[in-house]
Amino acid sequence: MMGALDGYRVIDLSIAMAGPLAAMRLGDLGADVVKVEPVTGEWQRHAPAGGATGHQVNASFLSLNRNKRSLAVDLKSAEGREIVHRLAATGDVFLQNYRPGVAERLGMDYDTISALNPRIVYVSMSGYGESGPYVSRPGQDLLLQAMSGAMFSTGREGDPPAPAGTYTIDAVTAYSAFEGALAALLHRERTGEGQRVSVNMLDAAIAVQMQELSVFTVGKVPQRRGREPHGHTYIRAPYGVFATKDGYLALGMPRLDVLAVALDLPEVAGMDGHADRDEITTAVASRLPGRTTAEWLEICARHDLWAGPVYDYADLVADPQVKHNGSFVTYEHRTEGTVTTPGFPYRMSAGPPSVRRGAPLVGEHTRELLDELGYPSERTTELVARGVLACAD
Repeated sequence: MMGALDGYRVIDLSIAMAGPLAAMRLGDLGADVVKVEPVTGEWQRHAPAGGATGHQVNASFLSLNRNKRSLAVDLKSAEGREIVHRLAATGDVFLQNYRPGVAERLGMDYDTISALNPRIVYVSMSGYGESGPYVSRPGQDLLLQAMSGAMFSTGREGDPPAPAGTYTIDAVTAYSAFEGALAALLHRERTGEGQRVSVNMLDAAIAVQMQELSVFTVGKVPQRRGREPHGHTYIRAPYGVFATKDGYLALGMPRLDVLAVALDLPEVAGMDGHADRDEITTAVASRLPGRTTAEWLEICARHDLWAGPVYDYADLVADPQVKHNGSFVTYEHRTEGTVTTPGFPYRMSAGPPSVRRGAPLVGEHTRELLDELGYPSERTTELVARGVLACAD
């Protein structure tokens, strides 16, 4: 089946999570994504999250690099730069998240690439922006979560702010780059003009909090964590996760008069969900251990209260709605065998995303790509022998 981006080529020079995820989403929609990586392999190949090393491809790399071809090349060599320049001349999107100054030193900066291909959509990703006082700071997910202010929207006063249980800022930065690339491609289709798209983690972290930060900047309401744990400083109580007889229950801002009946807590009916947040939370937390999670879910459903189970990953993958949605995809990988990974965050009636190839081995497509670029086979063999290129075969 034809993908929405069939016929487009993406040159992916990014590392770690945010850049590779953005490029993978373009690949899921049918783009020919060429992952340009060092002859020793991209950093993520050697840094498996959770120690999930795999056979030849670890779980981290596998999860972020499907639907890509690998070109393993030494960009510090003149021949290596020439190869990528020739590749860029055939591309539609060029994506990099190098540290400041690296793209210029390697000849992979916007001025160089756009001179080779004026129609290119050049996506540059950074931690804090491409200029300013923090330009040299490390752009890492935890550090940006901390700086974004989001950690002070949850938890209990006096406790250390806690990070999210997922790489939140990496993910929203990836989707910002994905969105920017698609918008720039649409602009090019209408005008014929390529352009530079700049994305940084700090702005992405701020933009995703549009509601919370507007409450602060427009409504002048400060963040206030209470004595009791709370799921969000700007949402009325009860809002959070509570222990039950056999597990946990997530409960989201119910009407207090209805909650008073459902939980047999008449004292909360006349309280204010914001001003009396701690008192409400204490009352609910003391009541819920009296029944199982399943019992409370049935009671909450009967009273039309927003409540749900608290899953671990084993519960998640077994859930019937997850199975119904096809939230995970299973496919065969050349070295890892049958693998199951998260699928696609959107559905399309035409040109839907799909898995056409698993994450590549280092340089798995080097010969194939150089052949497409017109390099004679013997020249490619020579460059491999000299370490300018690497091949999986």
